[in-house]
Amino acid sequence: MITLKVTSDRQLTEKYYNEAGVPFSEYSNLLLATDKEGILGYCLFDIDTVLTVHIIEPLSDLSLLDGVLRSTLHVGCERGVVDAFYTDTAPAAAFNTLNFIKNSDEKRLDVDKLFKSCCSCK
Repeated sequence: MITLKVTSDRQLTEKYYNEAGVPFSEYSNLLLATDKEGILGYCLFDIDTVLTVHIIEPLSDLSLLDGVLRSTLHVGCERGVVDAFYTDTAPAAAFNTLNFIKNSDEKRLDVDKLFKSCCSCK
């Protein structure tokens, strides 16, 4: 069984940010996808008045990446944040394949896609 949740371990979060070369701040978060074997994937994202995705893994498993992204966006929705964006370090090509890009010029993600099927990664 896969568990997806934001870690409360600030040191671990900072470690992931530092390893990715992404600036760490009070708004920085780490969502982990785990099973009994260990970490399967993760997302580095900042959340304040908007949610910003910096890094998401695994790039090699589009279905799992879809789940990690959906879980990340869901965290934002639960905190009342429905505007989501991605940075240059995020995998825009994967987001495009999954039809999660609402506006590529703004680098805006389509949060409404949470309430639709995940069949885009066929």
